[in-house]
Amino acid sequence: MKDTLEAKVKVQGSKEQVWEMWTKEEFVMIWNVPFQDWHCPKVINDVRTGGAFDFRMEKKDGSEGFNYKGNYTLVIPFARIELLQEDGRKSVVHFTEQDGNTTIVEQFEPEEKTELGLQQEFCQSVLNRFKAFAEGNLKE
Repeated sequence: MKDTLEAKVKVQGSKEQVWEMWTKEEFVMIWNVPFQDWHCPKVINDVRTGGAFDFRMEKKDGSEGFNYKGNYTLVIPFARIELLQEDGRKSVVHFTEQDGNTTIVEQFEPEEKTELGLQQEFCQSVLNRFKAFAEGNLKE
């Protein structure tokens, strides 16, 4: 991978629980939003090596939006997801469990048109929303 940005979050829960929250379409629609005034009305998520993803993310008022889409190039359940976005950029997501907590580290190649700090903030915001969603919905 080229120079990458990184975002990280620690979630209370096993890697199996966290993986389910991360990968199931109905859950992705809830947590995969960067800001309060955005939503994710459409999710296609075939999480397997060779599978595809397409997440529609947009402002609730419809004034701005985009599709985050591409293919999974390597999936190791409960451990690692590698993906190739439609625009050719690569990302890797690592899941590591320790003491009942799962750390998610997302490394991604930035896109050239958007300021790096904004891309970093966007990704970290989504991970923070995932943490809040997962910890609020994990079954004991």
